[in-house]
Amino acid sequence: MTIGTTWAGTHTFGAQRLHVPRTLEEAQEVVARAPRIRALGSRHSFHDLADSPGDLITLREVELPLEVDGATGTAVVNGSQTYGAVAVELDAAGYALPAMASLPHIAVAGAVATATHGSGNRTPCLAGAVGAVELIGPDGELRWLERGDPDFPGAVVALGALGVVARLRLQVEPTFQVRQDVVNGITWASVLDRFDDITAAAHSVSIFTRWDARATDQVWFKSRGDAAPADTFGGTPATSDQHPIMGIDAVNATAQRGVPGPWYDRLPHFRMGFTPSNGTEIQSEYLLPREHAVAAIESLRGIADALVPLLQVTEIRTVAADDLWLSPAYERDVVAFHFTWFREPEAVRAVLPVLERALEPYDPRPHWGKWFAADRERIEAAYPRIAHFRELVARTDPDGVFRNAYLDRLVL
Repeated sequence: MTIGTTWAGTHTFGAQRLHVPRTLEEAQEVVARAPRIRALGSRHSFHDLADSPGDLITLREVELPLEVDGATGTAVVNGSQTYGAVAVELDAAGYALPAMASLPHIAVAGAVATATHGSGNRTPCLAGAVGAVELIGPDGELRWLERGDPDFPGAVVALGALGVVARLRLQVEPTFQVRQDVVNGITWASVLDRFDDITAAAHSVSIFTRWDARATDQVWFKSRGDAAPADTFGGTPATSDQHPIMGIDAVNATAQRGVPGPWYDRLPHFRMGFTPSNGTEIQSEYLLPREHAVAAIESLRGIADALVPLLQVTEIRTVAADDLWLSPAYERDVVAFHFTWFREPEAVRAVLPVLERALEPYDPRPHWGKWFAADRERIEAAYPRIAHFRELVARTDPDGVFRNAYLDRLVL
């Protein structure tokens, strides 16, 4: 079977086989028999993180029904489901997740394992909602790791190194409405002078820019309830729906212009009914302490000439701290700089060291699932608990059933 490529066509899988079990028991048997195996989710990594020197397995055909417990405010979900699918079921039951990523099409387990995030000054990454994780270990046995277990902070953002995620228990809350307002042309002077005010003006705020010398392209304010942000920060409210990349048809973007709607149809940037096209982009992302946001913006403006020819858009947003060892927001509130590049691999590889040098004074941590130039030494310096993670992996998977080239190169 040809396994194919990642979502954006940036990596061709080299694994020998893809297993698609229909029951959890069958999945356990497959894992127990395999010398080397890793889980495959929605293929939204941009390199070899999800690949395997042996086999791959997906639990997408395994029926693991949603279980909501209103008394504890939690829900047990199938890790192979997409956030969009989970969200619709949760909302029908009267509950919501506190955050969503830009795309609702990504698998829950993969997003959690790489600390992918929504945004908001008080909102942690998607992994921050996890209260327990169920893993198929190298022997095929199931094991739940709960918050409070000493290994738990290393087992959530684990890059697939500890096993195949079957289910996760997530914190949920009563369902809510969100309105989305877009403001164009907020100047850099306003952003630099009032960055904290701008990012605090709504539940989730995203600044989109192609590094024009004078002003940002647009700022998306996602507000819980039906109240508009109190300030437009000198920009002009949009009078029609917009795509995050200016000039592209907004048909696939979530509704704007202050029209309230369900949380799952406003917190993402893109509608669930829209399946993203393949092969048009490469992504990079760096998360650094929030107190360095203004200085980092100034540094990036200084290298705009190197970025702009390859750039579709940059998104700037904030994420709250968590306690997960390999999370870029481990023990610090962060600002994220996300870069959507044209799919020009060699040129992007050449510009990443330039970008990372500009951010180096601000202690950046790269997103695990996206392109970066940082080597093992820099990763080691960025994550203070990485030695504890290695010990956990050695104890949990002593034979390296879940190891691959990416983990060997950068982490283990």
